[in-house]
Amino acid sequence: MTSHTFSRRKLVQALTAFVLMPLSLCAHAMKVDELIRHIDDLWRGETSQATMSMAVKTQRYERSMTLESWSSGKKASLVVIREPVKDRGVATLKVDDNIWNYLPKINRVTKVPSSMMSGSWMGSHFTNDDLVKDSTFADDYSSTITFDGVRDGQKIYEITSVAKPDAAVVWGKVVNVVDQKTLAPTVARYYDEEDKLIRTLRFDEVKQIGERFVPMRMRLQPEDKPDESTVITYEDIRFGVPIEDSFFSLQSLQRKR
Repeated sequence: MTSHTFSRRKLVQALTAFVLMPLSLCAHAMKVDELIRHIDDLWRGETSQATMSMAVKTQRYERSMTLESWSSGKKASLVVIREPVKDRGVATLKVDDNIWNYLPKINRVTKVPSSMMSGSWMGSHFTNDDLVKDSTFADDYSSTITFDGVRDGQKIYEITSVAKPDAAVVWGKVVNVVDQKTLAPTVARYYDEEDKLIRTLRFDEVKQIGERFVPMRMRLQPEDKPDESTVITYEDIRFGVPIEDSFFSLQSLQRKR
């Protein structure tokens, strides 16, 4: 083989690598985008309606609630307390970037400022942002697959999402672990802006609903309070239910009691 032939072959190899490399990177980025969109939409779909229970355990009290929720994509959502009786009708409504709380006992609607999105929802370990799913990984975070393989006998994706500089979000970083077979999340770890682990959310009781596999139970554990937790269990969730836009309005909020 002449040096000329060898050089030409090396040139072809180099050009091939140059052409294929961006395609490979784009395919990987597309996979990340698809996974993130899947996680964002898993519990809401185009529309959804759900009933669920919430059990809160702290050092000072324990309480349980029954909730009903509706959503219309990322645009609107509503969560209403059905039980206990003393809290019946308390509701949180989100429309676009606006969020309100409704207190039926005093028939009052208050707008939730962005500074309160990290605040506790009804004394639980979940935040206002969690309940109305205001922020999304697709819009507010830059995500990469940081692990793709087998861990503890389970084939998983580990997706690390870092908050975009201009995003008004609660968490600096979120690490999601997703089962590769069902694409159901199993663990989500939430970090502050200083990269300190603040809380861990674990998912189980996966149920197939249509073409999606949905964890029906999630347990939130604050790192600094290992004896405390909040558990949400979905009793029922339906997707593609007909919901008019007017359903998500301040005018109709009082009628959801």
